[in-house]
Amino acid sequence: MTAERVRGTQSAVAQMGWVFARPSLTALEIAWRWLIGAPLLLVCWIQAQKIITALPPEASGLDRVTLQDPWTSAVLLADAWDLYRPRIAHVLVWLAPLAVVAWVVISGLGRNLVLKCLEPRVRFRVPAMIGLQAAWLALLALTCWAWYGSIGWAAATHIGAGGEPDLVGYTMWAIFLTLGFFSLWAFINWPISVAPMLVLLEDRSAISALRESFRLGKAFRGKLVEINLVMGIVKLSLLVLAMVFSSVLVPFSDQIGAGALHLEWVLVALFYFVASDYFHVVRLKGFVEFWRAFRGQRGAPS
Repeated sequence: MTAERVRGTQSAVAQMGWVFARPSLTALEIAWRWLIGAPLLLVCWIQAQKIITALPPEASGLDRVTLQDPWTSAVLLADAWDLYRPRIAHVLVWLAPLAVVAWVVISGLGRNLVLKCLEPRVRFRVPAMIGLQAAWLALLALTCWAWYGSIGWAAATHIGAGGEPDLVGYTMWAIFLTLGFFSLWAFINWPISVAPMLVLLEDRSAISALRESFRLGKAFRGKLVEINLVMGIVKLSLLVLAMVFSSVLVPFSDQIGAGALHLEWVLVALFYFVASDYFHVVRLKGFVEFWRAFRGQRGAPS
């Protein structure tokens, strides 16, 4: 069967088995992600504790939030956010730049290592990989900014319009916009996602690889978009599955205690992150296989 006839979904199933049989690849992906993720989460936890100590839930009104009265709770949450927002922004002024620099450097090296394990012939091109990871992060930030603005519009028109809050309408718009931007991100990020592969497999510069990622041809581009959308759906499914698992013990919270609930949530979070990293490797393997099928040895490093 020719490369043009192989669907991304069909190849994804094969790549899942291939990556599953080589757990070291997933372990490497987990290692570089948590090399930056674990310290960042620790710093965020410490700063969150400082903010809560300075402004406890009793003072912000969060202790009065209850699911039994969603209308009042929505107002309380909005008021609490107005109180916490300046403190969070003060922390982000110095934390966000440090996190961005650390992430682009470590992710550039980590992505290079994983691709080298997939294709041992490639060379280390860490500066180019760092530049492309920075471009990827910039596109993600732009997408998140657009999503945040759309959620703000939904809140202003359904909650802050001066009348009775329309939580049902707001929730519908929030779900619709979130899923829409999630799908949009899966649809538009493939050029920057495939550019690092071109840097290593075809020994290109970062700018050349990014430019070439828009000129891969309709057939190749279609496969990349398809597998990217498939992986996006998988990530959504993992998120839904994690939410279901995290609520399994909630009805029995009075019998098992808060400690068991917290343990369950930690285990579910670990499951989600490990599975997510595994599928990141699957997507990368799929990209490499399609590159072999459509471009062969053209431009491959000697």
